[in-house]
Amino acid sequence: MDRETRLKRLRFRAWHRGTKEADLMIGGFFDAHGQSWSDVEILWFETFLEEQDVDIMAWAMGTQPVPPQFEGTVMAALQTLTYVPIAR
Repeated sequence: MDRETRLKRLRFRAWHRGTKEADLMIGGFFDAHGQSWSDVEILWFETFLEEQDVDIMAWAMGTQPVPPQFEGTVMAALQTLTYVPIAR
């Protein structure tokens, strides 16, 4: 599958998690960073999306430790939470 198709599929999966909170966090993160990812980072995100939303959100907010397989630069960017759109 070509890169653009993979990114389109990932964007859909990131924005259709099941809860509005997870959609905003995971989808917003993808929109902010996804286009600049390497193939390795895209593969990481594909694997990451298989995890439960409650776990992903807990790792991002720092309420649970991040499993070793998900530690790294992409997780560090996710943990900044600066990409979450908040209406003011």
